[in-house]
Amino acid sequence: MIENDFDKWNKVKKDTHKENVLVGFRNRDIFYIKMGQNIGFEQNGKGDNFVRPVIIFKKFNKNMFFGIPLSTQIKEGRFYYYFEFKKGKTISKNIALLSQLKLYSSNRLLNKIGVISTNDFENMKKKFMELIK
Repeated sequence: MIENDFDKWNKVKKDTHKENVLVGFRNRDIFYIKMGQNIGFEQNGKGDNFVRPVIIFKKFNKNMFFGIPLSTQIKEGRFYYYFEFKKGKTISKNIALLSQLKLYSSNRLLNKIGVISTNDFENMKKKFMELIK
């Protein structure tokens, strides 16, 4: 990680804050969002806009939601939930990084890339609840 990445993210974050585009979303949707440059072991976005996919875990209103970041680096354990979803014409294999659940502004939403199945969503919620017991 380069110190300059924080400066780049700060500019993207300021521009994102100014944007006021409403994007329709609901629980189970998978979106690319402007995740940002974070610290320590927190997940970062990639590319010029610091983008990463997330599952909409809980929509509170049109402005905010709990999201769980995704990764294609498959890992096993209590902090991860493996699932597959249709992304365009291909099947995408992912893990939900359960320990990285966070509140996000809907201003960060970019584009919807898929939906997690109802069955996987319910199983992921159960695994998350076990994690926080």
